Amino acid sequence: MISSETISGYLTRLASREPTPGGGAAAAIHAAQGAALVGMVARYTTGTKYEQHAELVARIIASADRLVVEALRLADADQHAFQGVIDAYKLPTGTDDLKVARTAAVQDALILAAKTPAQLILLAGAVVDLATELFEVANSNVISDVAAAVDAARAAATTARVNIDINVVAIKDTEARARLADQTNGLEDKVILAADSLAKRVRERILG
Repeated sequence: MISSETISGYLTRLASREPTPGGGAAAAIHAAQGAALVGMVARYTTGTKYEQHAELVARIIASADRLVVEALRLADADQHAFQGVIDAYKLPTGTDDLKVARTAAVQDALILAAKTPAQLILLAGAVVDLATELFEVANSNVISDVAAAVDAARAAATTARVNIDINVVAIKDTEARARLADQTNGLEDKVILAADSLAKRVRERILG
């Protein structure tokens, strides 16, 4: 499981000539890092100086920690889902019945594989939302990490989007493709706009 690997071990596997982990898992790690950075900035925004914001900051810390766990779960889920696609393509095709069964298995696996990155885009949006809430009260000494957090979330969303696209184009069921399109089209755009806006605000606050 990616969640229990060392960073070095994960990167070695990511760089290997193996299909998993791949871009989907990497997107989830981006999101996990973004959430962790939000948690870190929030933890630096505690104590007497920030007492009036204690309730907000405590909620953000708890939410950020949950998002880290969920992002890591999605990293493992993506790896598992894509392995399912690979396994489906390896099914035998020696008879007409086997060919039909293989085609159905591949299509089911592709639909499942597209769902995990869709969840990840929503999670990336949640990271940006938390960072936006935290921005106004955040400790100025670590304010640059708010921008780092939303940039990581932005990368998660855009990477997840392309992973949805590559699965959807291989799905032959037009109704399934339409459903996935309805559920996912435009999701990443909202994350990108919000992340870019907040990153700009951070830079303006730093530069005065």
